[in-house]
Amino acid sequence: MTTLSLSYQTPHRSIDSISKRLLDIVGSLVGLLILALIFIPIAIAIKLDSPGPILYTQKRYGLYGKPFKIRKFRSMVQNADSLKEQITNEAKGLIFKNENDPRITRLGRFLRKTSLDEFPQFGNVLVGEMSLVGTRPPTADEVIHYTERHWQRLNVKPGLTGEWQVSGRSDVKDFEAVVALDLRYQNNWSPWYDLSIIAKTIYVVLSRTGAC
Repeated sequence: MTTLSLSYQTPHRSIDSISKRLLDIVGSLVGLLILALIFIPIAIAIKLDSPGPILYTQKRYGLYGKPFKIRKFRSMVQNADSLKEQITNEAKGLIFKNENDPRITRLGRFLRKTSLDEFPQFGNVLVGEMSLVGTRPPTADEVIHYTERHWQRLNVKPGLTGEWQVSGRSDVKDFEAVVALDLRYQNNWSPWYDLSIIAKTIYVVLSRTGAC
């Protein structure tokens, strides 16, 4: 997999925004501080709950289709990827969703409901691979089917949160709807818009709505 064709690379004004990068740095440092406090308790809980590694590593695709690795607290059984074909996809299009996915561990459901599984990605934000707010970073089996319109969603950095997360998260199961939300974010972007999405994200996480 390579980065997307130059014909699809339309620089977005957020890429060179100093204020957005400063927000990312400050936010990621706060997130990593919280991660340092919760890492050991979560690591112990994961080990007690099911066999396997503490962290799950996966290749994702970011700005202009550049590949990078994300890490999450493991929320599924350790052989989850090999079992994926046995699970019914309840989503429409290029995303995979199943609200009752049997691969998710008991602790994993709690980690996902609270978004605690995402905290290691603050490291990706700090080094500039991701942003606090952006698009959902796709997987390899998604991008191989992308059309030009789909590639446009990667004209901004992938985010820990974004329009999709505050508009229903796992309740949004149509990939084209996700793309529309990502493009809406690009059209509406401003530093204040990022702050509004972060505020909405905090509410969504605390109320535990739209997660699986």
